Amino acid sequence: MDLSRQLKIASATGKLLYGQRQAVDACAKGEAKCVILAANCPQDYVDNLVAKHPEVTIHRALVVNRELGTASGKPFSVSTITVVDAGDSDLLSLDNNLA
Repeated sequence: MDLSRQLKIASATGKLLYGQRQAVDACAKGEAKCVILAANCPQDYVDNLVAKHPEVTIHRALVVNRELGTASGKPFSVSTITVVDAGDSDLLSLDNNLA
């Protein structure tokens, strides 16, 4: 799957949230369908998210935060993207790859 393309489709047709705090809030409210993490996202944050929200699919991308920001069409670094509504994208087919 071309993550960059799917992120652009989702941002145009669905709802994505950017940042660690928004991810935690969306998970706590039960709105998060999937959380995509940059490869260099802090491990303590990842461990905390996995422990508190095991029902949410968490996928670590193979790109660092600068590249994840670019892939999502943002002019800044993004360490965490939360999928609330995937729209016409295939982002919800991502596997939980933290094991």
